[in-house]
Amino acid sequence: MTRGLRLIRDGVTAFALLALVALIAAKLNDAAKIEHAGAFHAADGDSLALGDERLRLEGIDAPELNQSCERAGNAWACGRAARESLQSMVRASGTVCQGSRRDRYDRLLVICRSGAGGDINAAMVRRGMAISYGGYDKEEAEAKAQKAGLWAGTFERPRDVRDHARQRSGFDGALHFIGQIVGWE
Repeated sequence: MTRGLRLIRDGVTAFALLALVALIAAKLNDAAKIEHAGAFHAADGDSLALGDERLRLEGIDAPELNQSCERAGNAWACGRAARESLQSMVRASGTVCQGSRRDRYDRLLVICRSGAGGDINAAMVRRGMAISYGGYDKEEAEAKAQKAGLWAGTFERPRDVRDHARQRSGFDGALHFIGQIVGWE
């Protein structure tokens, strides 16, 4: 076979492989959206429950339910305030949450919209009741500039609170186990 024919054959083969990869990628991105509407219950500032279904607001991270923050030298229950803020927003009639992916805890990752069409995830960040976790940077900048919610004082990022809790529970569990072996307990 001549060099020119091999070059054409290799080009056609490469093009066919790229087309196949593009079709596979398009099919993978074509996951069906799951839509929920109804009487949502806010488990915390970024998680909802609807019957047995657990939903996680995508792109935001709210304070842990028992987390405290500081404002004007005083502690305030920012985790509970975030949950109350989310509950007041999803209570509105016509709230719809849509998503197609799940997190490692099998919660559906969703974007929720109020009956008026407003993005509830964005509103949580704009009110300073959650931080952006990808996709809501503009709303976070607005909240910071207005010193809204969390930004009115100091707070520990929710992810850091979870990490510290995991470290403490692992260390305490190990001490308990060692204490049982040695006979301290």
